[in-house]
Amino acid sequence: MRRASSHSDAFGIMKRYKDALGSWRQTPEDTYAALLEAMGQPEAETDAPLLVVRRGQRKRLKAPAEIIFEDGGTLKVEATLPQALPLGYHTLRYLDGDRNIRLIVSPGVCFLPEELRVWGWSAQLYALRSAQSWGMGDLGDLQRLSRWSAKELGAGALLVNPLQTSSPVVPQQPSPYFPSSRRYRNLLYLRIENISGAAELKMDLDRLAAAGQALNKDRRIDRDAVFNLKMDALKLLWSRFPGDSRFNRFCDQQGESLAQFATFCVLAERYNSGWHSWPADYWRPDSPAVTRFAADHGEVVRFYQWVQWLLDEQLARAAADIPLMQDLPIGVDPDGADAWAWQDLFAGGFTVGAPPDEYNTQGQDWGLPPLIPWKLRQVAYEPFIQTIRATLRHAGGLRVDHVMGLFRLFWIPKNSDPRQGAYVRYPEDELLAILALESDRAKAYIVGEDLGTIDEKFRQQLMDSCVLSYRLVWFENHSPARFPEQALAAVTTHDLPTIAGLWTGSDLRAQRELGLNPNEEGMYQIRGRLSAMLGVSEEAPVEEVIRRTYKLLSQTPSKIVSATLDDALAVEERPNMPGASPDRWPNWSLALPISQEELEQHDLARGIAQALKQGGL
Repeated sequence: MRRASSHSDAFGIMKRYKDALGSWRQTPEDTYAALLEAMGQPEAETDAPLLVVRRGQRKRLKAPAEIIFEDGGTLKVEATLPQALPLGYHTLRYLDGDRNIRLIVSPGVCFLPEELRVWGWSAQLYALRSAQSWGMGDLGDLQRLSRWSAKELGAGALLVNPLQTSSPVVPQQPSPYFPSSRRYRNLLYLRIENISGAAELKMDLDRLAAAGQALNKDRRIDRDAVFNLKMDALKLLWSRFPGDSRFNRFCDQQGESLAQFATFCVLAERYNSGWHSWPADYWRPDSPAVTRFAADHGEVVRFYQWVQWLLDEQLARAAADIPLMQDLPIGVDPDGADAWAWQDLFAGGFTVGAPPDEYNTQGQDWGLPPLIPWKLRQVAYEPFIQTIRATLRHAGGLRVDHVMGLFRLFWIPKNSDPRQGAYVRYPEDELLAILALESDRAKAYIVGEDLGTIDEKFRQQLMDSCVLSYRLVWFENHSPARFPEQALAAVTTHDLPTIAGLWTGSDLRAQRELGLNPNEEGMYQIRGRLSAMLGVSEEAPVEEVIRRTYKLLSQTPSKIVSATLDDALAVEERPNMPGASPDRWPNWSLALPISQEELEQHDLARGIAQALKQGGL
């Protein structure tokens, strides 16, 4: 693997890094030694079976070769690759050998519509509940939000939290950023009544629906109750499913990856746990025991494939009225389906997180296992390709959470303080090339969440690749009118205070009560800066501050402007409080305080939409 920079070794381990406050931090010696052990060594010093080029790039070959294109066509080449190669994933075979090399031809830049200039809601779908919801927002609610936003409010985008699946076990994982798989979606988001055959089983489903809708009375979401009710309903509907040629085509298109994922779900359901707690015979997906298990439980495997088809169909309908911006988590549950499928590529003994910064003074450990860079490249980036392609399905855009992960990730030894962590570099040129190719194929723009500890040269590389930056009022020291054009502009994110939480001081009080050692001076500076930009007194009413903030945001030249539904309803609690234990803060589990029907008539929500429209969005 190539040396990434003067500060990293041949495996990409950075010897030091500059933190958010501008100070250089050395990698601890014991952490460095543990990193080398966790990464392992290639058995032989051979190049990865991979060649990534930009369309039009001249690339010399070491010998004459044959190219087998995706469509089956072939081309003999001598010393240099032709400049006019079609975009895509092809095969290169040298004529003096029998080794196949994956040839990836990328446009080099992501898809970006020239006339892109839109606003849209940022929604935590689970929190958006209508009268029909079973305890949490679902794809039927998303379809309604899409139609209302586009038809009545003039929105041109809708950013939704990650919809990726958790494992089908209780307790259900609340965080959308801790998925079992980044390739498949969460059955909790299904609208049961919209499934074919539900009308004929209405009498049987009414009891379940009533129990589900009764959950809406409690603002705190009970995912376990939702899961049990929807599983009962789905198994009832599956027992009457007559078959459908569209379902068969979906399974054929998804192929072995879907069959393997469904097998994981059946095993997880049987043992009510992730794969590390299964009998050892089932630890590897390619084991004879797993093959026999899948054959013996074929009907249940087929059930989980059917669930994914239902999710795909409902998501397509939700995306019909407005371009949805999907959200890609940075990693996966170490006990989940993707970690099981690709277990040889993940590093043991480490998790991914972030070093301390001015707003998270203790650092963050996300509990996600890191992929080993050289091993990812050895398999020609297949997990990355499948993940990006799956997340772009039915999407007009993609927000890449912690996009700096394409360049480097902060690895933390398990059960250690984040300050003991170190950065590991990744082959960003090739990852960006694949991201650009998948973006071009999906005709979907890419937004990179480039917040936190960053290097400005990385931001420049993202800009050169036509990846939109992510700019927040909370983090910028100047007016939104000076934000870059190639960006998504917003006030806050799910991990930061809402406007109401900041303005009233309730968010800071909550951090104190939770013992999170908040950066009080930083919070007061943000509040003072906001007051000065808006021209309001410190005693201004919250709703006035919210209206003025979004009117100010509408002046940005940025291509996309996002407004949170939490701000639209003056919600004080943020969706996620990093570092807070679930028994003390309802991370990812707090519904909006009013129903979707009431949201559609809410003056503040409509006022924000009007302000953004008047700003030319």
